[in-house]
Amino acid sequence: MKLYLIRHAIAEEAQPDQPDAARALSAEGIARFKGVVRGLKRLGVTFDHLYHSPLLRAVQTADLLVGLLEGKSQVTPHLATEPGPELLQELYGETVALVGHEPWLGQLCAWLLTGQKEASSFPFKKGGVALLQGSPHPGQMQLLGFWSPKLLRHLGE
Repeated sequence: MKLYLIRHAIAEEAQPDQPDAARALSAEGIARFKGVVRGLKRLGVTFDHLYHSPLLRAVQTADLLVGLLEGKSQVTPHLATEPGPELLQELYGETVALVGHEPWLGQLCAWLLTGQKEASSFPFKKGGVALLQGSPHPGQMQLLGFWSPKLLRHLGE
């Protein structure tokens, strides 16, 4: 399996009376992430399955990726919490994308690569993407790419 781990794009600042789950992408976040999508497209990236967190900013980020999706998109609560076996059991497809949040996405990346939940996580920038390949089990994947959003936007120009 090729597994793309994607952190949601830049969101609006949290407001005191607003639940965290309702934070939307900012206009800047949308514009910048469209450049990330263009960069991924230029690299020939497509997904046959896309999973995303139920939090609004991840839903909106996943919506911006639909042009790269050749299959199904679905929400999973397991991308809005610490990574665990429940998420890995859900994954289906040959080329899969996961859209989630820090610190959990960075922890998931480290866990899949090292097999250690206690391993240092990978720091994903907002809109950052990692590509892993292998069996989606702890310690059984290899890192093929770890791209900043700036690099992907540059590729999409």
